[in-house]
Amino acid sequence: MKRIVFATMIALACASSLAMAANPTKPAPDLVAKGKALVMHGMCHDCHTPKTFGPKGMDFDWSKSLSGFQAGTKLPPMDKRALTPGYWILGNGDLMAWVGPWGISYSANLTPDDQTGIGLWTEDVFIQAMRTGKHMGAGRPILPPMPVNFVADMSDGDLKAVFAYLKSLPPIKNVVPAPVAPADVK
Repeated sequence: MKRIVFATMIALACASSLAMAANPTKPAPDLVAKGKALVMHGMCHDCHTPKTFGPKGMDFDWSKSLSGFQAGTKLPPMDKRALTPGYWILGNGDLMAWVGPWGISYSANLTPDDQTGIGLWTEDVFIQAMRTGKHMGAGRPILPPMPVNFVADMSDGDLKAVFAYLKSLPPIKNVVPAPVAPADVK
């Protein structure tokens, strides 16, 4: 009898753990709202949301909100002088790709897609990435024009709110190209 009770307790604990992993606790709505406000006021959409162009000029394509540089998009011809200090930065027309002495950087997919965005990131990994300026907190540098120096100064509470908001978005599958080193810019 003790074995059956013990086995049942183990089974329930495992089932509970699996259910929690599949259905993580949703953050408080006020935390998500604060994160949205920080993302809006921090102008994250300027570089991470695709644009549309109409009679009134450029506007955000909200259906692709924060999904980063769009896969398959071609860059316009560039002046290679942008790779040398002095000329510094050259951005594409919708501000989602940048050329400078670091090479070419593309705006990341910040949606919670597990394969192409930040879906597998934890809150701790996100905070570490924002504090260190390194992808996933320990990888390659997060390249310009991302204002890592300013983002690193945000409080833990603010970064947690931004992460909660990003995780609340619908996931968008969009494979953003990898950065290109200066020597590989064609």
